[in-house]
Amino acid sequence: MSVTLVPLYPEAELKRRIAELAVEISRVYADTGFIAVVVMNGGLFFASDLLRQVTVPVMVDSIAAGSYLHHASTGSLSVRGAQKLDPKGHHILLIDDILDTGLTLANLRAKFLECGAVSCRTCVLIDKDLPPERKKLRPDWYGFQSPDEYLVGFGMDSDELYRNLPNICILREDEA
Repeated sequence: MSVTLVPLYPEAELKRRIAELAVEISRVYADTGFIAVVVMNGGLFFASDLLRQVTVPVMVDSIAAGSYLHHASTGSLSVRGAQKLDPKGHHILLIDDILDTGLTLANLRAKFLECGAVSCRTCVLIDKDLPPERKKLRPDWYGFQSPDEYLVGFGMDSDELYRNLPNICILREDEA
């Protein structure tokens, strides 16, 4: 099997949009600050670039969670760790690389609200363009809306490969 990477979003376009998101988020949290909870591993690259440009007080935490195995959703959330900071009384911003069905973020959002977070918003780099009935959640902020393709780069992976690409590509596997 051979793999083809088709460029979708170049690095310069990603950086421009991330800077815009940082301005929008800083404006919303200007009076309160927030705790950023990065969904690992995919959200790492996006969160790093985003949070360096946020201009309000922010604490950073992470949680290892996901619903994908290989190239398909398992339909259930797997949480492999807990965050360090207590969400009670704080505004939470969940940051992830991609929102497909929204299963991961919807479950994490509910968890943080149950634990006493004042609010829990979401920010993803990619919001996959799926029919509304397949979505469990709509993100509060997103960088780009993408076609329903398998994407890699800028944190997104295929069996842990390609996360380190500086751009986002469509991954196509061809029988060779």
